[in-house]
Amino acid sequence: MLTRRVAVLSLFACLAAMCGGAQAQSGFPARTVKFIVPFPPGGINDVLARIVADKLQARWGQPVVIENKTGAGGNIGADLAAHAEPDGYTLLVAPPGPLAINQSLYRQLSYRSDEFLPITVLGKVANLVIVRKELPVGSLTELIAYIKANPGKVVFGSQGSGATPHLTANMFMSQTGTEMVHVPYRGETLVLQDMVGGHVDLFFGNVSAALALWRDGKVKVLAVTDQVRSPVMPDVPTTAEAGLPDLVSFGWFAAVAPPRTAPALQNEIAGATIEALKMPDVQQKFRALSVEPVASSPSETAAFIRDEARRWGDVIRRTGVVVE
Repeated sequence: MLTRRVAVLSLFACLAAMCGGAQAQSGFPARTVKFIVPFPPGGINDVLARIVADKLQARWGQPVVIENKTGAGGNIGADLAAHAEPDGYTLLVAPPGPLAINQSLYRQLSYRSDEFLPITVLGKVANLVIVRKELPVGSLTELIAYIKANPGKVVFGSQGSGATPHLTANMFMSQTGTEMVHVPYRGETLVLQDMVGGHVDLFFGNVSAALALWRDGKVKVLAVTDQVRSPVMPDVPTTAEAGLPDLVSFGWFAAVAPPRTAPALQNEIAGATIEALKMPDVQQKFRALSVEPVASSPSETAAFIRDEARRWGDVIRRTGVVVE
């Protein structure tokens, strides 16, 4: 009986130790969590990250801060995240460039985007064909004719070489036989500011960034680069309706963790982030920015990013775009 009692007590002791260890591990986070955003404050990437950060801060009881680390098409911020400690306290919230495009675009990178641990896709947003209001065109057909009549004189902007608007412009030129001049910026807000100032003619930017300027009559939107019209611009045709059915481009924003992050921690952060994205007020804020919330699981996010990497890789190879 004594031996049996000792065995039972030992079993309970082991179970208690295991439970205590599990509780200790579930104490994340115990300090400030950092979201690295590889583009400037004020852009849609930054705004979405802040909306989610506020909810996670309330849930976790610890500060969740945004650090904007800009430059090199998002590579500077992505490199910092890739080499951060894989302890969950540094995460990357980024658009397609650093996560699905730059690996095909740059001859050499200091990080591997396919080694990031996917958390979730925050949201997706339609892209647009945006032109400055003074440009003497009122449709996609007229834009193509104008560019052909002024080869090498029309200026298009982007958030940087290899960003989705840059690749979309190259896809556009390839499909239409046109030639334009590329001017890269550090963020979409800066592109649109220069467009309003008359220095940029064309921008394949997203609806969130351009909506207010379009409503105020400061820019013109000729088409939505998607297969369906935007609900906030119901009178603007799609590129398919405007005569370019193969010009399809949309933006998205995803959260990822540094390589070697433990799967349990990855899933814990994903669960909290997905729960935040499903909150009605968060979804309302996203849709007010014309962003459709996604909240995909880590495995769904991994598959989505792989598909996007293949799609944009094909575009890069076809158009011959390379960045040193």
